Amino acid sequence: MSAAASTDPVTAETPRVESGPENTAGPATVTLTMNPTIDLCWEVEHLAGIGKNRARVRSVAVGGGGINVARHIARFGGRATAVHTAGGEVGLRLNRLLDEEGIDHVAVDIGDDTREALVLFEAGTHRSYHIVPPGPRLNEGEGQRCLEVLGRFAGSSPYVVASGSLPGGLPDHYFATVARHAKEAGSRLVLDTSGPALRAALAEGVFLFRCNRTEAESLTGRPVTGFDDARALNERLLTTGAAEIAVTTLGALGALCSTAHGHTELHAPPLPGTPLSDAGAGDSMVAALTMELAAGEDPVSACASGVATAAAAMLTPSTEPFDVEVARSLRPMVRITGG
Repeated sequence: MSAAASTDPVTAETPRVESGPENTAGPATVTLTMNPTIDLCWEVEHLAGIGKNRARVRSVAVGGGGINVARHIARFGGRATAVHTAGGEVGLRLNRLLDEEGIDHVAVDIGDDTREALVLFEAGTHRSYHIVPPGPRLNEGEGQRCLEVLGRFAGSSPYVVASGSLPGGLPDHYFATVARHAKEAGSRLVLDTSGPALRAALAEGVFLFRCNRTEAESLTGRPVTGFDDARALNERLLTTGAAEIAVTTLGALGALCSTAHGHTELHAPPLPGTPLSDAGAGDSMVAALTMELAAGEDPVSACASGVATAAAAMLTPSTEPFDVEVARSLRPMVRITGG
């Protein structure tokens, strides 16, 4: 269940985490979600431009990069604690949903309301439409309290995952500060974000950085369509000290995993069904990758598990959970070349 940090800096108390179902599978990973959401997924047969669109509710679930990563780690049998913001009535509902799901989490109270997002799934075409508001604005004190809460867990967690967008009000260098705090605590930061916050964090340096093609193109200023383009970006990230491990995902092609030992192409496995959405693929990949690293696997093997899990996630509509057994069955079909 959740524990909330008071919004009053004078009376703020140390948050307490109450675990869900007991899980002792390896060391815990701590994740950070600064801009979580409640995802309302509705389904229509066909989206009409006039008249009423009758919908049914497919799911109501908490979303946000770090929370999704923690959820998927737990589904694989690993251990994770999600640190996240929560504000207003939506924040209370978010905490309740996480409690009901049995996810270990710590909520840091904020003044503005947590956001809600709408995912509209059109069954006739298998298309998903994601309507996502920007979310709340945080003040300096709220941002600082999130760092303080994270710091209480980072020292005992080998990996910290910072994933998702930054809410308004926080400086672009916020994730760079997270990276510095993680290093000081002896943890390794896995980063999955975008925009100015990404560039500032890479200037600080992180342990592992995962980006998709859109984020890769924002860094290179040109299209990233294949493994050669990804290799040029990853090489630059390694040589400049931006990351010790760089993973660039290439959609249906797979991913390139780069370390000081070389560049390895991981070719996506054939899908045993029709792809429905890539919305949850990135978080699913980061979850499998981080859990494998925490268990002692090498980066290439961990990344291969991530590619298989991302493929499994594409078989589900919107951000609905992937089938764990399908993800495991796809792992041997990830073709590995180079290195």
